[in-house]
Amino acid sequence: MSIQHKDIAAIRQDYVLGSLSESDVDRDPVHQFKKWFDEAIHSEVIEPNAMVLSTVSSHQLPSSRVVLLKDIVAEGLVFFTNYESRKGEDMKANPHVALLFFWPELQRQVRIEGVIDFVSEADSDEYFQSRPKASRIGALASPQSHEIPNRNFLENRVEELENQYNGNDAVPRPSHWGGYLLKPIYFEFWQGRASRLHDRMVYKKVSDSWKITRIAP
Repeated sequence: MSIQHKDIAAIRQDYVLGSLSESDVDRDPVHQFKKWFDEAIHSEVIEPNAMVLSTVSSHQLPSSRVVLLKDIVAEGLVFFTNYESRKGEDMKANPHVALLFFWPELQRQVRIEGVIDFVSEADSDEYFQSRPKASRIGALASPQSHEIPNRNFLENRVEELENQYNGNDAVPRPSHWGGYLLKPIYFEFWQGRASRLHDRMVYKKVSDSWKITRIAP
């Protein structure tokens, strides 16, 4: 195969902003993740909580999309979505998922693998009511990932709900919408280094503890 788009092939960036050693990392990967996440916020990374969620369907077909992290707890990472969406159906069929954070401003990635569980209904209700009213109406209006006839279908549904809840801020959480908790079994903290000799520190869950190793770039 000859390279047709030499301008694409020539795109490259050397990574020189930082390093990561065994002595740098916390023994607990969730604490290490919080540390890096805070640094991403303080460095004004654009949407530091944006993460790629990868799932596998009941037919063994992989799928990825960007979702937003909404909480970090001792047990893992929390996000919210429509249970009846494609990702929701995938996670129902196969609870093993992967997350990827990429913070180019810091030349860092974090890869996380684990098993999905549901957030409690009370926590889902609390987060849902914290969202702007327009976002709550949007969650009610959208049959996420399902085919719709046109844009007007969605806009008309939003208008109907805006009229229904006009003057009433108590938009209820739909039963098909709520939170997921990723319980991690694997973390990789990736720090870009010069000449593609990146630092990669891996945590693997072994019983109730974490084994930390370095892997080659």
